[in-house]
Amino acid sequence: MGTETNRDFASLLDDLFVAPEPGEIAPAPTIPFDYLAVAEELHSGRIRVSGETAAAGYREAGEALEDEFVSLLDMVRARAVADAVEAAAGPLEPPAPEPPSIDPDAIAAELGLAEAKPADLARLRRIFALANHPDRVAPHLRQRAMVRMQLANMMIDDAKRRAAKKKS
Repeated sequence: MGTETNRDFASLLDDLFVAPEPGEIAPAPTIPFDYLAVAEELHSGRIRVSGETAAAGYREAGEALEDEFVSLLDMVRARAVADAVEAAAGPLEPPAPEPPSIDPDAIAAELGLAEAKPADLARLRRIFALANHPDRVAPHLRQRAMVRMQLANMMIDDAKRRAAKKKS
């Protein structure tokens, strides 16, 4: 790795994380840094920072943060006003569609059980499950989907039993 300055970040990362070839020695880091030595130096007492210096640094940082906080607060207030105006104007989104019915007659019609042949019942179950299984719907519709699946399975099982009785 040279001292190129016009390299993009991705290529720099590629160079850093490329595993060396077998038998090849990985280059040593260009900037060695010993964290333990730094911690030891800080705790040795050789480096002294006065309380006044630290307090002045906090005050300066606090002034910049105060200005930033005021600007963020202004942005929040402006957004709240915009939301209030939007709410007063009425909903922009169309109303949510009605959730699927749990009426047994509606589910039977959706399945097409009246015209179904016994050989089609397994296929109808799979198609219905693909569209209505609780794992495949939005979380707020899972309870309803579970009821729909139970009703559909019950009706398909009844249709299979009736078809088996007709054969015998």
